[in-house]
Amino acid sequence: MTQLLWWHWLALGLLLSIAELAVPSLILIWFGAGALLVGLALGFFPTMALAGQLAIWLSTSLAFVAIWFRFFRPSDAQNASAEMLGEVGLITHAIDGFGLGRIRLQRPYGGREEWPADAEQPIREGERARVISFEGERLTVTPLNP
Repeated sequence: MTQLLWWHWLALGLLLSIAELAVPSLILIWFGAGALLVGLALGFFPTMALAGQLAIWLSTSLAFVAIWFRFFRPSDAQNASAEMLGEVGLITHAIDGFGLGRIRLQRPYGGREEWPADAEQPIREGERARVISFEGERLTVTPLNP
C-alpha cells in the first residue's frame, strides 16, 4: 500500500495520543498531533503523495516537540522538599564514593521521578534506597537493606 488515507492518519494520531497515557513523556502526543494534521491536510488534498504526507508528519511533529522543549517544558532545576524524606526509590545510576548517582522515586515530586543522589557508602544500580536528607536538588540516600 503506497497511499495512506485520511482516516489512517487520524487513527495513528489517536493511537499515539492514547499511547502517551502509558508513556508519560509528552513526546508521543506531539507525533500524534502531527498525524492528526496530516489527516486534516489529506481532507483538503486527497491526492497528496506518501512522501509529502510523511514530510508533513515529520516536520510538524518535530516542530511541536521543539516548541514544547523550548517554551513550555517545566524546568528540571527544582529543589527537593521535606516530603521526600523517608521515600524509597530505585538506584538507576550507581553511587560510588566519588560521584553522584541517580535515584528514581516511587512517585514524582515537582514533576520529576528521578533525582541526583549521593550516599555515605556505595550503592549499586538496581538496589533500593531510602531518602534521609536533601540539599537543593541533591538527595542523600541510604541502602534499604544494608
